[in-house]
Amino acid sequence: MKYRTKLILATGCAAASVGLAVFSYYSESARRTLIENLPMAYEAVAGPMAGSFTGLDRDRKQLDITLLPVAFGVLQPTDIQFEPETGVMVVLEKKGKLRWFRGEQEGTAIELPVRFASEEGLLGLAFHPDYADNHLFYMNLVIEEDGRDVSVVEEFTAVDGDITKGALRGRRILQQIQPYQNHDAGQLQFGPDGYLYIGWGDGGYRADPHDNSQDPRTFLGSMLRIDVDTPTEDRAYTIPADNPFIDHETWKPETWAYGLRNPWRYSFHTDGRLVVADVGQDKYEEVSIIPAGGNMGWKVWEAAHCFSPKEDCPSEGFVRALYEYGRDDGNSITGGYTYTGEALKELNDLWIFGDFVTGRLWAIDLDTAEVTSLGKWPMLPSTFGRDPLGEIYVADFGRGTIFRLVPG
Repeated sequence: MKYRTKLILATGCAAASVGLAVFSYYSESARRTLIENLPMAYEAVAGPMAGSFTGLDRDRKQLDITLLPVAFGVLQPTDIQFEPETGVMVVLEKKGKLRWFRGEQEGTAIELPVRFASEEGLLGLAFHPDYADNHLFYMNLVIEEDGRDVSVVEEFTAVDGDITKGALRGRRILQQIQPYQNHDAGQLQFGPDGYLYIGWGDGGYRADPHDNSQDPRTFLGSMLRIDVDTPTEDRAYTIPADNPFIDHETWKPETWAYGLRNPWRYSFHTDGRLVVADVGQDKYEEVSIIPAGGNMGWKVWEAAHCFSPKEDCPSEGFVRALYEYGRDDGNSITGGYTYTGEALKELNDLWIFGDFVTGRLWAIDLDTAEVTSLGKWPMLPSTFGRDPLGEIYVADFGRGTIFRLVPG
C-alpha cells in the first residue's frame, strides 16, 4: 500500500522539510501554484531504498540524504523536465510516451512511434525559454525512416499552453542518421543565451569505428548550438554568428564542440558553464566543462587516459576532463544538474550526478573538483531533473520510480 504525505503550503523550515525552496523572484501566489502542481510525495515505497556508503565513498566527504518517491509506474524513464511557470512534472518514457504529473493527477500528453532498440527511443525534452508565450517545446527521438534509424529533433506545441491537455507535433528541426543502435545521447538544453544545445554521441558501436568524434564534418560526437527562432530558406533554424566553426570551409557550422563519446546528460551551471557527463568505454567515466570550440578528446583520450593510441597520445589541443572515476565506482555516468534549492543547503551550487550501473550518487564542486558522496542506492539512475524551486529529482530506470532528493 502507498501512503501520501500532506503538502505544506508554507515557507521557511516547514516548506524545506518537504524539499521546497523559496526563490525571491516568485510571488507568494506563484509559489503556492508551483507547490500545488509539483507531484505529491509518498511516505513509503515497496522494496528497500536505503542508501549506503561503500567502496571508495567511505573515504569521501559524505552527506546523508533520503530519496522521496513522487511518481511510480513510469516505463523506462529517460528525461525529467518541469513545465515553466506551472511546475507540472514531465517524464519521458523510452518507448515513446510523454507522461505528466500534477499534484495527485497524472496522464499522457502524447505518444510517439519510436525506435527503441538498445539506446534508442524518446530521449530528451526542452521547453522553449518563451514557452509561457509561444507554448513550444522540443524533443529528441529516434525513428525509422526509409529503412534507417534516424535521430530527429522536432518541435511540439502544448495545447492551450498546458501540457496536461496534450501536444501537437510540429516541424522537424534537425536530423542525423544513426549508424548503430547505441551512443545516441539525446539530451536537449536551452542555454542562458537562448540557443538550443544538442548533444550527439559518436554513433556507436564501440571504440568509434568510423572516427566520428574527431571529425567535425559530422554531427556525431559533437555538441551543436542553433537558433530555433529564426528559420532560413534551407534550414529550420539559424546558425548563431558566434559559433566557433561558422567560417570553416568543411566543418559543420552548427558545431559548438566535438570529441564526445556519448554525452547522455548535460546541463548549464548557475554561472553559465556547460557541464557534461560523458559516458566512458573501458575504464573511465568523466565530468567535463565544454567551452566554445573545444575538442573534448574522445577517442584519443578516455577521460584523462590514452585510448587510441594506447600510450604517448598527443596532449595539445584537447580539453581535459574536470573529474573522472573508474570501475571501482561505476560503469556508466549519468548527469546532472546544479542544486539551487533550499532543502539540502549543503549541496548549494554543486552539480549532482550518478552512475547508472552501481546506483551511486555524488555532488561535485565545479571549481575544486571535490566530490561529496550521496550514497549507493538499489536503483538504476537514468536521468535527473530540477524543478522550478531548485530541488533535484532522479529516475530509477528499472522500477520506473521518480524520487526527490530530501534531507536524510
